[in-house]
Formats: sequence, structure tokens, C-alpha cells
Amino acid sequence: MFTWNIDPVLLKIGPIQMHWYGLIFALGLLGAYTIAEYIFKREGKDTKLLEPLFIYVVIGLLVGARLAHVLFYDPNYYFAHPVEIIKIWHGGLASHGGFLGLMVALWLFSKKYKIKLLWLLSRATIPAMLVAAAIRIGNFFNSEIIGKATNGSWGVIFSRIDSIPRHPVVLYESMSYLIIFTLLFWLYKKLDREKFTNIALGLTFFLGFSARFLLEYFKTAQSEFATNLPITMGQLLSLPFIIIGILLLFRGLKR
Repeated sequence: MFTWNIDPVLLKIGPIQMHWYGLIFALGLLGAYTIAEYIFKREGKDTKLLEPLFIYVVIGLLVGARLAHVLFYDPNYYFAHPVEIIKIWHGGLASHGGFLGLMVALWLFSKKYKIKLLWLLSRATIPAMLVAAAIRIGNFFNSEIIGKATNGSWGVIFSRIDSIPRHPVVLYESMSYLIIFTLLFWLYKKLDREKFTNIALGLTFFLGFSARFLLEYFKTAQSEFATNLPITMGQLLSLPFIIIGILLLFRGLKR
């Protein structure tokens, strides 16, 4: 068994704190920006658009992820302590809301800068999966979203939580997203651009949220709303994305 007891705070200077989560999230965004720059240059797009695009994406991700966490995972607490809603540095970002926020941000960006939405969404899938993988590694450093108990030798004891060996489910999830990221990047370079545009978004929704749905079986309950349901809140929120992904994928393959 492996014991995990790292301090979530990487650096503290007076009242200012730098968390591992924030650093890893920032590195994920930097990697996403680099990939987006590569795609724009490869396809002859104006790289000056990347700066406003980056701003749209970050705001969409954070607002969407935070609102989804507040509404679906712990609304009673946040409605009783509304000031806590803006304190994202305390943790609490839901990936489902992050994806929705990202799509809304890209839709607004495409309308303002006259870029085809499907082109933009399909290319965004590649850096999005990299950021998703980085976020889950950040969760691991925070000792949050812990898994159920396990007797396997791969179990991790999150000593900041308890002394029970648990599935490092956020690492499973991060690895899943990295595999999807690699597949999408390979398809982007292998297929012609129109084919990739047609299938990328559906494939991402189907693979990404199917992985999330399956890995929820290894997680402890994250929302009090789902305790009386046969599936978790994460699985409930994943189902629409999986269905939409299948429909988009079939439509893209038919094209």
C-alpha cells in the first residue's frame, strides 16, 4: 500500500498560498494553449485569436464547473454560505459543468469572431482532454474525490482523510483522459480535416463520459442528492453526454 500525505499547499508567503492544484491546472492550460497554437498554425488560422480564445475558455470552464458543483453536489451548503461560491480555491469544480461552460464559451467566441462552431468544438476536444487529465491529478494532490476501499496492492492511503487503503480513482480517470487525448491527437493528424471535424466531438463525449460513468463505481458518494438513486450524481450527469456523443458520432460517421 502507498501512503499519500502531501500538503495541498505548495508555497506559502504570508497570507498568500499557492496550491498544487492551481499549479497543475495552470500547467494543463499552458499545454492546451500550446496545442491550440499548433492547430491554428497547421490550419492557417490567425494565432492572434488565441489570446481572446484563451480568456473565453478559462472563464467558461471555471464558471461552468463551479456552478455545476454548487447546484448538483452541495447546494444546501452553498445556499447557506453564498460567499463560498466564489472561493474556487477551496475546491469544488464539476467536470460536467466545465464541459458545458466550455461549449458555451466556444459558441460565443465563434459568433463574435466568425469561426465555424463545429470546427472550433472539434479542435477544442484535444486540449480539453489534456486539461481534464491535469485537473484530476490536481484532485489527487488535494486528497479529494477519493475511491472506495480496496485490498489491492495498488491501494492508496490518503492519510489526510483516514487510514483505509482506497482506489486512487482520480488517477484512473486522469489516465483515461490522457489515453483519449492521445487518440484524438493521433486521429487529428491521421484523418483529413473534414472527417476529424465530423467525429471528434461525438467521440470525445462518448469516450470521456463513458469512462467517467464506469469509474464512478469506484468512488465514494460525492452528492447527498444521489444517495437514494441506483446511480451516482456523476453517472446521472454523464448519461446525457454519452447519448449525445453516440448520436453525434453516428451522424459524423454517416457524413
